[in-house]
Amino acid sequence: MNYFNLSGEIAVVTGALGRLGPIWLETLLTAGATVLGIDLAKAPLNEEFSRLSQKYPKNQLYLYRGDVTERSSLEELRDRTLAEIGTPSILVNNAGIDQPPGLVKTYTIEDLPPELFRQVLEVNVLGAFQVSQIFGAPMVKARKGSIINIGSLYGSVSPDSRFYDHLDCDPPFLKPPAYGASKAALANLTRYLATHWGPYGIRVNTLSPGGVLGGQDEMFKAKFCARVPLGRMAKPEDLTGPLLFLASPASAYVTGIELKVDGGFTAW
Repeated sequence: MNYFNLSGEIAVVTGALGRLGPIWLETLLTAGATVLGIDLAKAPLNEEFSRLSQKYPKNQLYLYRGDVTERSSLEELRDRTLAEIGTPSILVNNAGIDQPPGLVKTYTIEDLPPELFRQVLEVNVLGAFQVSQIFGAPMVKARKGSIINIGSLYGSVSPDSRFYDHLDCDPPFLKPPAYGASKAALANLTRYLATHWGPYGIRVNTLSPGGVLGGQDEMFKAKFCARVPLGRMAKPEDLTGPLLFLASPASAYVTGIELKVDGGFTAW
């Protein structure tokens, strides 16, 4: 069974240097794809990407710098990709803004500045749309492609503020409302593009992780895991199979869906 073999495929992953970026990169590389990671010029190289750079040859793993909110930047990256690597057949829209505790100033819902809401939507929704437009065009021309938008369980349910009520901050930590709103919009954008590009052989799906381990405090983890039917948070390796499924011929007749990888969180 060669359903999961991506040899000869070219994949583009935005937000490649973020928390989940290296998971997607390694999944695609392991399956044999040539992978282009895209991230901001100011985004520092992390340990995970450096490890992958040492493990895989330079002609299999690339890193370009660009901004998903700047159309001219994306058009330059597309043209460079076509000239230097080839026509992409896989796109992972991973770039996005999340605001976990401790990294941002806290606000009450009444005082949340509109510009912060707007910034999240601009990156998480408009950014994904622009990348899909620009890198999807060569896929349409080739009549082949799989686009995977990275969503979130918070695109389906509201954050539970009790997960955060032990944190010492004033005002209390508020999971930004724009984050869930953006991920819900992304799931609908997925359905739109899936129906629009289906006749051209392009599949578009959403992969929505829920509660991925990443340095959360012990009390948060205990509260969160008590709410998950499988009783634990996701490990990075829990995400690799679902991504590979959506990227590969194994899901050749799957489009327009949201695949929730949340341990059953949204089943309750």
